[in-house]
Amino acid sequence: MTNIAIVGAAGRMGLRLIALSRQHEELRVVAATERPGHSAIGQDAGEVAGIGRIGIAIFADLVDVPQVVIDFTAPAATRAMIKICREKGIAMVIGTTGLQQADHNLIDEAAADIAILQAPNMSMGVNLLFKVAAQMAKVLGDDYDIEITELHHRFKKDAPSGTAMGIAEAILKSTGKGRDALVQSRHGDDCPRKRGEIGMQSLRLGDEVGRHTVYFGALGERLEVTHTATTRDTFAHGALKAADWLAGRKPGRYTMADVLGL
Repeated sequence: MTNIAIVGAAGRMGLRLIALSRQHEELRVVAATERPGHSAIGQDAGEVAGIGRIGIAIFADLVDVPQVVIDFTAPAATRAMIKICREKGIAMVIGTTGLQQADHNLIDEAAADIAILQAPNMSMGVNLLFKVAAQMAKVLGDDYDIEITELHHRFKKDAPSGTAMGIAEAILKSTGKGRDALVQSRHGDDCPRKRGEIGMQSLRLGDEVGRHTVYFGALGERLEVTHTATTRDTFAHGALKAADWLAGRKPGRYTMADVLGL
């Protein structure tokens, strides 16, 4: 049995993580936190998540020490939690998006002391997409134009999405290119495509959970690879699976590819 804590327990992902944890018999929620002053502080985490009382109150601080913390919050909150987990020797699964290079440097540093898994997307399908897109880009080469589009709900703060950047990074790595090959949202009177560049476009619409497409186009044919998430439960199940896999691992930085054996 792996004891876990859910950070941001009253958030969109936190609620689903708590609710769906019951479907993972190998896991047990022993702690739940929210930011100071949140209305859910003091309430039972299960009741807040709509699954009935589970006997775990939501606190502003990490009271009990679990084996693994799952964090889908915001960059600033994640930075603070990394420090706490490092000090207490707690493994950590990070699904927070909008992380900057300084955040990744912090994760690398923490990986010297704890097992820490960060992924822009916890979906099994998306992580397979990373691998497939990278292979396709390497095989097709610059004779094929590459465009990445991502569509999310109107409330999403960061753009492009962490998943879109994950696709881009996988392609850049497989083709030996740098970030200067990325072109975000073209506009203007004179912006024809340059050979070898990778275009990216972010769309925000209604309640869309997440849709990512990679296009490979040449003169005469086009290939499209799309992943569509219809519910956040996909990400929650992936994170819960990652938490169980991470428990007891030696210090280091891990990814969903490690969990899935890709």
